[in-house]
Amino acid sequence: MGMSVTISAAGAQDAEQILKLQYLCYQSEAELYGDYSIEPLVQTLADLTEELGRGHALVARLGDEVVASVRGEADETGTVTIAHLIVHPRLRRHGLGGRLLDAIEAHFAGDPAPAAKRFQLRAGHRSEGNLRLYRKKGYAAVGTREVGPRLTLVTLEKAA
Repeated sequence: MGMSVTISAAGAQDAEQILKLQYLCYQSEAELYGDYSIEPLVQTLADLTEELGRGHALVARLGDEVVASVRGEADETGTVTIAHLIVHPRLRRHGLGGRLLDAIEAHFAGDPAPAAKRFQLRAGHRSEGNLRLYRKKGYAAVGTREVGPRLTLVTLEKAA
């Protein structure tokens, strides 16, 4: 490739590229669960732009192309919910997802208001690659919630 991937804060100007990447990345999840109506595949640009304004998002770029992204949002109790960790299919299994997860945690760990006490994320019960990454990064399952006949979400947490 010849270029290095850089990680930086995402802004509203990145919303369209993030949405397109999200749509591409969640195709495999939709296929895994036999459900193409999952939230990441039906989210609108307006909804994503509003979500980016509420929390903090990071993008990884290869040149000008957004090739990975993650979003996080802290609540008043100090729980940081991390969501939509996506990596372009051609760049998976090279550590980029782990780098983004570390970077979003570092952002919230250094953010004084409110102080991060725990990090929380969710993954589908069949999403073995995602679950393996989260366990490797110190997350442990704390609960499950059935959201449909084919999908159970696993909630994972770790202390900040």
